[in-house]
Amino acid sequence: MQDVLSVSNEVAAEPAVIGTGVIDAVRERTGCSVLLRGNRVTLDGEDEKVAAARAVLDELVELVEGGHEVDEATVDAILAALGRDTGLRSAFDDVVWRHRGRRIAPKTLAQKRYVDTIRTHTVTFGIGPAGTGKTYLAMAVAVAALAEREVGRIILTRPAVEAGERLGFLPGDMLAKVDPYLRPLFDALYDMLDPDRLAAYMERGTIEVAPLAFMRGRTLNDSFIILDEAQNTSPEQMQMFLTRLGFGSRVVVTGDVTQIDLPREQASGLIHVQEVLGGVEGVGFVRFGDEDVVRHKLVRRIVEAYRQHAEETGSQRRR
Repeated sequence: MQDVLSVSNEVAAEPAVIGTGVIDAVRERTGCSVLLRGNRVTLDGEDEKVAAARAVLDELVELVEGGHEVDEATVDAILAALGRDTGLRSAFDDVVWRHRGRRIAPKTLAQKRYVDTIRTHTVTFGIGPAGTGKTYLAMAVAVAALAEREVGRIILTRPAVEAGERLGFLPGDMLAKVDPYLRPLFDALYDMLDPDRLAAYMERGTIEVAPLAFMRGRTLNDSFIILDEAQNTSPEQMQMFLTRLGFGSRVVVTGDVTQIDLPREQASGLIHVQEVLGGVEGVGFVRFGDEDVVRHKLVRRIVEAYRQHAEETGSQRRR
């Protein structure tokens, strides 16, 4: 079977912008021959494969025409949603934050569910492998909430797991020593805010980035608080952090239980808290899988390989 799809100049140019990754992904995932020449996409192969490829391309065309960025993860999300009433379009259309013409929006159904949970729950846990957008999307929701004056400040924190000798050898004061642990949070903020605006927010304390140890003894009202890399907290640290919650605040906790840096004998607060708070009203858990990785396709393969190895060897953490 052969099918020919004519697209606009805007759509035809989109795969070239990302190095033909989208066309390659459609070809690889559907097993259908896909040839793009000018404004014509020719599909060739078995009937079912051509039909699947056409359905994916039709969705991609609508997304690009709607101003969305598409990539290989978009192809996977569309394929996963085919034949199901999943609200995929609403996921892509749910723009969380805009900055300098860039749209930050969910790219998978799990990401959409995550964003919705953050908006409707006081405390949200995002648990899953690296590259699933857990921290990035949470920060986008936080910046949007600050812009809409739903909260008065944003507090970003993460544990510095090497708070012993190796951290002590780093130069500078305490803040300089923990800066390498907090740098990924700063990098995400620079993606979402102009440098001058971010500097002003941080100078006034509207946005605060601090190690988890600095949270002890505080009560955080009217705040959007994000705890990143929570798999490296102890159960005691997790309890301490969650009890900082004040009036008018929201909390998002993110982590990957397959990348725990704590000693084997030390329990992880992120594993423990799922047992303790699993049925508590106002607390939401969203779990991501390998299919939600939106980084380079090799990252997904690496995540999957490590997961399979842990299952086969029984080496995954239980506590």
